[in-house]
Parts: sequence; C-alpha cells; structure tokens
Amino acid sequence: MSARRPSIVVLDDWENGLRDGVDWNAIRRAADVALHNVALRGDALLAALAQADCVVLLRDRTPVGAALLGRLPRLRHIVFTGTRNKTLDAAAAQRAGILVSHTEWGPSKASTCEMTWSLILAATRRLPQLMLTPARNVWRDPGASAFLPGVLHGQRLGLIGLGQIGQRVAAVGRALGMEVLTWSPHMTPERAREHGASSVDLDELLAGSHVVSLHLVPAAGTRRLLDRGRLALMRPDSLLVNTSRAELVDTDALVEALRAGRPGFGAFDVFDSEPLPGGHPLLGLPNVLLTPHYGFLSKQVYAEFARGVQRNIEAWLAGEEVPHTLPSAA
Repeated sequence: MSARRPSIVVLDDWENGLRDGVDWNAIRRAADVALHNVALRGDALLAALAQADCVVLLRDRTPVGAALLGRLPRLRHIVFTGTRNKTLDAAAAQRAGILVSHTEWGPSKASTCEMTWSLILAATRRLPQLMLTPARNVWRDPGASAFLPGVLHGQRLGLIGLGQIGQRVAAVGRALGMEVLTWSPHMTPERAREHGASSVDLDELLAGSHVVSLHLVPAAGTRRLLDRGRLALMRPDSLLVNTSRAELVDTDALVEALRAGRPGFGAFDVFDSEPLPGGHPLLGLPNVLLTPHYGFLSKQVYAEFARGVQRNIEAWLAGEEVPHTLPSAA
C-alpha cells in the first residue's frame, strides 16, 4: 500500500496573496493542498482541518487553541506568517508534538505607518464623502454649508506608544508641522525627546491632542486602556485612530463615546471580531472611517510571507531542518 500523501491546509488567505505568491505546483508534487480565502469557524473549520498534516495561518485571523489542537490528531506542523501570533497556543501545540514555525515580516511597519496617515488624512479631509463618482457627481451641495476641513499644521498629535511604528508616525507628524505628544507605560522624557516628542501623562495626551493614534502591543496593563472615562476626556474636534489592536479600546464604550461626540471622529483598521460582522454598531455611525485591517498589508509583505511559507513547507516535506521554528516551550 502506498504511503498517504501529506495534507496542507492554508487558512484565511483573504487577499489570495499566498495562493498567487507560493509555487504550489512544486509543493503539490509531494502533498495535497487546500487553500481557503474566507473565514472558517465552528464545524466548517474543523472539517477543513480534520485531515491536515500541516496548517498555514495567515497572521492571527483564526484562533487555534488547545481545544482545537486536541481535535486534530494528524497535525504535525503549523506555519504562521510574521513573527508573532497572539491567537495560536504555541505551547499547547509543542506539547502535542507539533512543530511550529513562522515567516519573516517584510516592511510591515512602514506599511502600517502609511496606513495610519492614510486614515488620518482621509478622515481629516472627509475624503470618502467628498469623492466624485458617476453615482455622486456633486461638486457642491447648494442647500448645505460647505465642508471646510482644518489643517494639521500646528495641531497636537498624541501617540500612545512610540515603538518602531509610532516613531515613523511621529516623523510624518513633525514634517507636517504638528507638535508630537507621547505616552506609554514605560515612556521617559529622554526617550520621547530622541524622537522629537514630549512625554506627557495619558490623560493630558487625550485631553490635549487633536489626533490620537494607538501604537501599543496589548499587555495586561493596556487591554481596554481607552475605557469610558478616558474616552470622555477627548476633545469634540478630535480624531481617534487605531491601526494597532482592537483590544486597546473598550468597543462598547467607544461606540457610546462616538455617539456623544468625544472623540468627534474615529478611523479604525482593527476590530474585536474580524471580518467585521454585519450589523456591528460601528457600521451605523456617521462619524467613522472603517477599513478591513489593511495596515500591515503590502505587496512586499505578502512576498515575504509567501517566500517563508514555501521555504518552511518544502524543508518540512523534505525532512530537512525547518527555518524559524519556535524554541521548545519546555
């Protein structure tokens, strides 16, 4: 009897970037491959993974915890894209004897900075409402007052987090003539000054900034950092931007705050549940700009993901050492 061919399952390739970037023909000579470009949950997810020997995770779009791993007896290898996956229980996988490897990143930090500024500028100028289309070729509405945007020059940019992405965002803000304020749990005045910013208390940042942008990795002390009380500190003319993690903000409180007009506008690329479900209260608000978690995405990032996925799978199939495997959790 011939040996069973390995089965490889790719989850959440919503942009078809791995479908198009990996040479699957070469891999299919040694294994069966199934690619999924929609979110699978519940029984559909279990059915897709039941016979999988190797699973490829696109970022942390599908949670893979110990309970799910316990129902996948054939699974021997998990590859995730990027260098960090907050919804994979890697320790449980390793205890089950499953090899866990990952790819490199590519220029995701530059991409996220550019997405942050795309949202800031589009929200400040209300570009979605101003765009001319065949269905809406309205030069000016004669029955309404003209929308007059403000300028960012001379305004305060408040950055919650000043890591590699926050530093890039700060540099653009300074180039636009903005005063940059920053806060993070371990921020110091000296570190802030290195990047042309002023270190201030979080409440002062929220109350005094025209634009507030989040750039922290969630931790025990920063989950739901922006709660009802802190959101109420924001100015009625302020803009809150989140291209980092939804866990940093209490979503229910955020919806209430936006309805109350403090902050006056929100621009968000990350959400508690993704894809954003129909009927979500954020979708019904007039003072938001929402995008489908595109901050880290770029051709260059996906090219790096594809290279890493192909390299790791081919090494695994050949019985060779797999690059970028996680160290044992023991």
